[in-house]
Amino acid sequence: MRVLFLSHAFNSLTQRLYDELLQQGHEVSVEFDINDAVTEEAVALWRPELIVAPFLKRRIPDSVWRRHRCLVVHPGPAGDRGPSALDWAILEGAADWGVTVIEANGEFDAGPVWASVGFAMRPAPKSSLYRHEVTEAAVAALRQALQRLAAGNAPQPAEALPGSTRGRARPPMRQADRTIDWARGDTDLVLRKLHASDGAPGVLDEVLGVSAFLHGAHREGVLRSDAPPGSVVAQRSGAVLRATRDGAVWITHLRRADGGEPAFKLPAAMVLGARLADVPERALAPDASVHAPTWREIRYEETGDVGWLHFAFHNGAMGTAQCQRLAAALRVAKARPTRVIVLAGGPDFWSNGIHLNLIEAHPQPADESWRNINAMNDLVLEILLADRQFTVAAMAGNAGAGGAFLALAADRVWARDGVLLNPHYKSMGNLYGSEYWTYLLPRRVAPEAARALMQDRLPVSAAQAAALGLVDAHFGADHASFHAEVAARAQALAADPAFAQALQARNRRRVADEATKPLAAYRAEELERMKLNFYGFDSSYHVARHAFVAKVPRSRTPLWLARHRAQIPRPR
Repeated sequence: MRVLFLSHAFNSLTQRLYDELLQQGHEVSVEFDINDAVTEEAVALWRPELIVAPFLKRRIPDSVWRRHRCLVVHPGPAGDRGPSALDWAILEGAADWGVTVIEANGEFDAGPVWASVGFAMRPAPKSSLYRHEVTEAAVAALRQALQRLAAGNAPQPAEALPGSTRGRARPPMRQADRTIDWARGDTDLVLRKLHASDGAPGVLDEVLGVSAFLHGAHREGVLRSDAPPGSVVAQRSGAVLRATRDGAVWITHLRRADGGEPAFKLPAAMVLGARLADVPERALAPDASVHAPTWREIRYEETGDVGWLHFAFHNGAMGTAQCQRLAAALRVAKARPTRVIVLAGGPDFWSNGIHLNLIEAHPQPADESWRNINAMNDLVLEILLADRQFTVAAMAGNAGAGGAFLALAADRVWARDGVLLNPHYKSMGNLYGSEYWTYLLPRRVAPEAARALMQDRLPVSAAQAAALGLVDAHFGADHASFHAEVAARAQALAADPAFAQALQARNRRRVADEATKPLAAYRAEELERMKLNFYGFDSSYHVARHAFVAKVPRSRTPLWLARHRAQIPRPR
């Protein structure tokens, strides 16, 4: 079919459903929901047989849903209504939840149901549930809806479906519902409120005299404190630890709400600054063994001949200091008597490259951009120069821009089914990119396909990436099965009787590549182009970065998504 996606943004769920429909052979174009007139124009240009709304923040115009079949993807079970569906489910401790595909009828979330798919809830932040359970259920539900549509079936009233009694109309969740009473709420309640507000809008609170929204909450089970609930009792790698009535929680990020600058999300310690002068730093080494919940960005462990290096950076963004810490941890791992090092990333993201928020907050963004990209390059180089172990990039979460090429530096790249890669830079103001991509990409992908990857600015599924040669294998329907298969494959690689010969052959190839063209030459050429992005007359990168960090609403849909607009002849 000819399908139009109507969405507030091209977020992870929209990308996944977009890819799903393309793989099914549908013609898909995307329009950002800016206003009624723009939506009506997009419909007139594309003439869709079906409109899919995977992520909307307002109603579809009457002029559209009355004339065209519109399917709305709602993150709640049948009968659930309201814009804060997942927030309420987390706050109320729901054991299971779901995603429903509804036909738009003018009443918010109240149309007849085409499909509804349930899932078990995890005690996890809203953004993590959204990227995993909600996304997988949405893919399954939309697939069912399209099958029923093709079979000539009709949608059903929500009340006619099993389990629909769980769903009900609920108001938007306000800050009053999210407010934490540190003296009265236990750790479980504090975490549910923080998790229900994760990503957006955060929980409004006061920390050491600063009014701010709290983001990035993690349970602490190692450090103990008898400080008053709400007190800041420790700090670690930019996060702060706050006492609760019966424990403590880490808060990794704050967003100022007092009118102070900058007013976007940053590491908590950076926002609080000198107010933390008397708060002790409780560092925790990557390889420190702990047997209770805690938070750290980088963790290293070993199983037999396999070392596992985990790096769960917030939203996959890697600042200069984070790259340096990870490179240091990798050097320690390379000195261990293991045969394989698994670069495991984090559960929600593998890596998204340089840290745009930290760059935007710096007094000299161009200088910090330069430092950050060089720190990323140093990290890639550490992987490329591993000569005693095979390295494996095990991508349980999505990766984008420099983070995608960081993965390609490994000897093996394995991706979980459902992972999306965005191996391009141009969306960020025509950024050229570095991370040795001009060396890494041609080793894996044919020239024409490589050009398309870098120019098209579109997501690539794990299956597509494997077909292109971008990754070596994809498997695992969920995190547990992916981790188990990675462990089995890594152990098999380490135990291979031909390990020594294979390692020698790999090292010889690296020596031959270096003789043909040194890695330093690739880096210098890439950085020469990046220098123009950071310091040149064209300010596109700085403008795009600011818009991204400040969450400036889109004024139009990019032409690489809006195929219907790309067809319009442009004035010469």
